[in-house]
Amino acid sequence: MTRVGGLDVTALLVGFARTLRHAGVDAGPDRVQTTVRAVDALGEVTPNSIYWAGRQTLCAEPDDLAIYDAAFVAYFGGHRPASGTLVNPTPTLPSVAAPYTSGPPGDATDNDEESQILGLSASTVEILRQRDFALLTPLERDEVRRLLALLGPQTALRRSRRRRPAGSGDVDPTRTVRAALRHGGEPTRLARRRRGHRPRRLVLLVDVSGSMSPYADALLRFAHAAVRRRPTGTEVFTLGTRLTRITRALRHRDPDAALHAASVAIPDWHGGTRLADALKAFLDRWGQRGTARGAVVVVLSDGWERGDPAALAEQTRRLARLAYRLIWVNPHRGKTGFAPLAGGMAAALPHLDDFVAGHTLDALDELVRVIAK
Repeated sequence: MTRVGGLDVTALLVGFARTLRHAGVDAGPDRVQTTVRAVDALGEVTPNSIYWAGRQTLCAEPDDLAIYDAAFVAYFGGHRPASGTLVNPTPTLPSVAAPYTSGPPGDATDNDEESQILGLSASTVEILRQRDFALLTPLERDEVRRLLALLGPQTALRRSRRRRPAGSGDVDPTRTVRAALRHGGEPTRLARRRRGHRPRRLVLLVDVSGSMSPYADALLRFAHAAVRRRPTGTEVFTLGTRLTRITRALRHRDPDAALHAASVAIPDWHGGTRLADALKAFLDRWGQRGTARGAVVVVLSDGWERGDPAALAEQTRRLARLAYRLIWVNPHRGKTGFAPLAGGMAAALPHLDDFVAGHTLDALDELVRVIAK
């Protein structure tokens, strides 16, 4: 495969495919090989040729196209090429901002400046992944929003109640009798069935009180990415002075439209915090009726509680008994010198399965792995 400015284009495409798989597109090795051959067949290696070759070979269904466009913009740090656009390959391609472009350096020729641009751009993206959401500039926030759209948490599998045909397992009397009737009533073989597997439900409880305002936008966009990944297997509620279900609002395909619909539905945005009352309302109305039972429940809050911490401890204990796993995400968890001294946080801590940070892209990427345990 061609090298441009010391950059191995094959490694670039493999890294891009890895990003697509993380976003939910089935970009397996076979499709990557087809993409490499397609780029070779096009001759010139340009952002335009890579975009259209990948779009034709890595996407399998219409729903993949929007994810592909968002991943291309985030991975290559630019704009999606328009149809028929010709892009000069020499100055543009080496300046991509890709996390998987650590190839050997080029020769000490005219490409030195382009290699420096590549290293600078890649290091900028790496720094951006570690920046606190509360400290982002407007331009950085726009880039982070594009990257947040690529996060799609996947929960662990559980055995479903529905049984499926299988080569071994319990005898399936219905299918066995039907097969026998097709052969004059003589049973030829015993049909088997076994219980299948399906992902566990994911429940996100997002604190939208005033103390969480620097992080609420990023955390709600993370929730939107989760809903887009599994619309029927994900539930999202907001916690403040009351409980609000915003799952339906977050089912909009566009993240900005989804967050606008959610903000309209949330009456206590940037208000006070009564976590114990909100958790009790969730458990009484939704949790014990099945929403939280056997699910992976994630509470995204800094743990500030205006009420009695003992009440929050009791509701957290109830939630932990119902959930398969209870994860608490505190944006201050990853900061130097943090200690869970807030009354609500200290009261809830003994009942948690995991206590993780949520203040940067890297922290939310780690949360995706924790949810998938």
